[in-house]
Amino acid sequence: MADRADLSAPAATLGERIGAELTAFLAERTGPLTAISPDLGPLAQAARAAVLTGGKRLRPTFAYWGWRSVQPAAAPGEAQLIRAAASLELLHACALVHDDVMDSSDTRRGQPAAHVRFGRFHREQGWHGSAQSFGAAGAILLGDLLLSWSEELFASAISCLPPERARAAIEEFGRMRTEVVAGQFLDILAQARGAFDPDEAVRVVEYKTSKYTVQRPLLLGARAAGGSPEVLDALSAYGLLIGEAFQLRDDLLGVFGDPSQTGKPAGDDLREGKRTLLVALAFQAANPAQRALLQAGIGDPALTADGVARLREVLERTGAHEQIEQRIVERAAEAARCLAAGSLRPVAAQALLELAQAAAHRTF
Repeated sequence: MADRADLSAPAATLGERIGAELTAFLAERTGPLTAISPDLGPLAQAARAAVLTGGKRLRPTFAYWGWRSVQPAAAPGEAQLIRAAASLELLHACALVHDDVMDSSDTRRGQPAAHVRFGRFHREQGWHGSAQSFGAAGAILLGDLLLSWSEELFASAISCLPPERARAAIEEFGRMRTEVVAGQFLDILAQARGAFDPDEAVRVVEYKTSKYTVQRPLLLGARAAGGSPEVLDALSAYGLLIGEAFQLRDDLLGVFGDPSQTGKPAGDDLREGKRTLLVALAFQAANPAQRALLQAGIGDPALTADGVARLREVLERTGAHEQIEQRIVERAAEAARCLAAGSLRPVAAQALLELAQAAAHRTF
């Protein structure tokens, strides 16, 4: 019961602590930005919207529980770790802003995407040139700004830790940034090739999500805390497994999810031509008529609701939907075994078990 009480206290306030760090940091940075010129007001507003509106705060949460896998609650350095963890939200906001431009996604978390907001502002002002091009340029610059700010916030926090532990955390932060770019490029490469390759889909998941969303944040927190090789190995294995489960659930929600909960139109992943493991497995098992439907529909930006329904039927009838569901369950169970084999603090192991279940069975 002591572990359970320990879990409920920090977990209940963690989101608030991360939010407070982000709010304070953005206030510090957007003020000087608009002091350069009032014309930068829309950029500052877009930065606040990208970071503070919605979001699951997954990466900071995993970084925190990586730290707590080693250190007790309120140990020296925890405040600095929380601040460093908050920087991961700025990095993630950058990735989402750029991702929406690359995917031509109109919405994010139920709101207009950044490039849509900037394009709308251009039209409202009656300016010259293409509103669409202005919107894309504004979003790219916004993402760059958020990336720069994430590095500033991380550096200011992590430098307060003991040098060896700070260097270890910096290594993980660097790998995290490199791997998410690698994963994103592998993703657009898979779409450009147009193949339905399960191995390629799994590789994209590993680098675009598993490492970036779960494994690296966990290791960042644990190495900042001075974690042992045994703890790091357990967290590393857990992170890859739960990261995959999280992305596979995301792939299912992108096709079968409720838009009122996901914040994105149903079937958007199909229209964008995402070469997910879901569609790759369906293509492998499909008959010629079903393959023709997949080839014609996946990547068609004009795909109608009826077209989405037909593709959903193919994903169901080929057994791909069921296979992905089973894979999610298996990954979550295997992740739990990895935690049991590590020497994590009990409260952290319990929190990570709960996060695993939430990632595997979420509806948004």
